[in-house]
Amino acid sequence: MKKKDPYAALRFKEFRFFLSMRFAMVFAWSMQFVIIEWEVYSLTKNPLSLGIIGLMEIIPAVSMALFAGHIVDQSEKKGLLIKCLLGFSIISLGLFLITIPSIVNSLSINNTLTIIYILVFFGGLVRAFIGPTVFSLLSLIVPKKNYPNAATWSSSTWQLGSMFGPALAGVSIGLIGVHWSMCLVFTCTLFALISLIQISKKPILNPKIGEPIMQSLKEGVRFVFKNKTILGAISLDMFAVLFGGAVALLPIFAQDILKVGSEGFGILRAAPAVGSILTMIIAAYVSLNKNAGVKLLTSIFIFGVSIIVFGISEIFWISVVALFLSGVADGVSVVIRNTILQLHTPDNMRGRVSSVNSIFVGSSNELGAFESGLTAKLMGVVQAVVFGGCMTIGTVITTALIAPSFRNLDLEKEIEELEKEN
Repeated sequence: MKKKDPYAALRFKEFRFFLSMRFAMVFAWSMQFVIIEWEVYSLTKNPLSLGIIGLMEIIPAVSMALFAGHIVDQSEKKGLLIKCLLGFSIISLGLFLITIPSIVNSLSINNTLTIIYILVFFGGLVRAFIGPTVFSLLSLIVPKKNYPNAATWSSSTWQLGSMFGPALAGVSIGLIGVHWSMCLVFTCTLFALISLIQISKKPILNPKIGEPIMQSLKEGVRFVFKNKTILGAISLDMFAVLFGGAVALLPIFAQDILKVGSEGFGILRAAPAVGSILTMIIAAYVSLNKNAGVKLLTSIFIFGVSIIVFGISEIFWISVVALFLSGVADGVSVVIRNTILQLHTPDNMRGRVSSVNSIFVGSSNELGAFESGLTAKLMGVVQAVVFGGCMTIGTVITTALIAPSFRNLDLEKEIEELEKEN
């Protein structure tokens, strides 16, 4: 077997523009979400209001996901992604305008919240298309033999944006306020558009252009449910994200439990992403593909334990370390899951498979936020976080016991076969 080249995908110019675009987009999106969380909780002091933010995004994201996958598979990817980023820019501009101090003072809290929730709802519509489009575009930029390396760098870039976005949001809220922080978000969306324009148009590899939409959707769903490896990976991650959604309650921990203000909130929000990005950088040099099933199960188990420790901690640095370790574990999970999806998905079905994945995993972030907000309202904030961590651990143990084939998953041989073909 040839020595692993950790920079294989980076040697393609368009892939570097792709990473630049993805970083700016994720940075802006995660920063915007944190600013919204902070503003909404500051206005209401109600944990359920944080859950409603997630609910407003998940409703359109889930309801449109499969249709979005069909459209992605039938469309030119760069052009579609440009439209998505334009939509994101308009939403960011709307949030920038609604947070102008004079407008905030002239509106009631309920009216302000309604406008924010509406903009978040439209953001969910845009997001339904962004995920499968980005996933599909990646496979058209680098050769198939470089998919694992490209998936690692792409996931690392996503985590890097997720790390710096919340951190800067926390700092900027304290320094320049919510309104001008949203201006930074809008600027980043424009930078993402500029980077995307540098990538050439790509061919549509779907041989079934014009296929009836319902037939197309059924084929995509059927493929995922027949492929036990893909189904197992996204199902396991879905439950981990769903029940381990402690980050949705971070404004409460920062303001009311740990009492560390907006700067501490930014640190808490960024800690998981710091752990993830360090894991993914290491993964570019050290393969996680051998015994991938065991590594995936172990990482999610550690994630659950970390969430429990965070929930019961009343000391800031312990909370930060617990969130950091949850990010390390999540980083392993993301790398392995993305490698599985890239290797096991045919080119003509990438949009639909990614859309199903977004229903299982991506949208569970927002559903997890709603679950966390609801359980926090019903049983208390700390109890809700500990409950989520325990449910995550229970899911891992159940999966390990009932799915031995997934537990024994090893991706190393598949990658060796691809390298022989090329």
